[in-house]
Amino acid sequence: MFPGLGGMDPRKMKMMMRQLGIKSEDLAANSVIFELEGSRLVIENPQVTVIDMGGQKTYTVVGKAREEKTAGESGEAAESGTGEEGIPESDVEMVAGQAKVSAKKARKALEETGGDIAEAIEKLSGK
Repeated sequence: MFPGLGGMDPRKMKMMMRQLGIKSEDLAANSVIFELEGSRLVIENPQVTVIDMGGQKTYTVVGKAREEKTAGESGEAAESGTGEEGIPESDVEMVAGQAKVSAKKARKALEETGGDIAEAIEKLSGK
């Protein structure tokens, strides 16, 4: 039961939400990345929930965030940990760890996918 909700148990809450046309779904995500101006937030192993109310989807992300500085307009690639082809080392490490391959293979996959982390992991994992 949830405190402050008058003794309503989670099953009743879900049933009421369903009656109101509100659907809730948990997503299995390895990481969530928010691209910001000058930096990005990376949340590893997040808890992601999608709530659909009348066709409008709201995503809720819960987890510990880590901020990474990104290269600015002035070409600060070396300072931000960006390697060859402008691929951040953190991306290479993430892909290598998730796909269980070497950093060299991870970098190559990232270059081939234009830096798309999810696509690179899928490509290396054979999915």
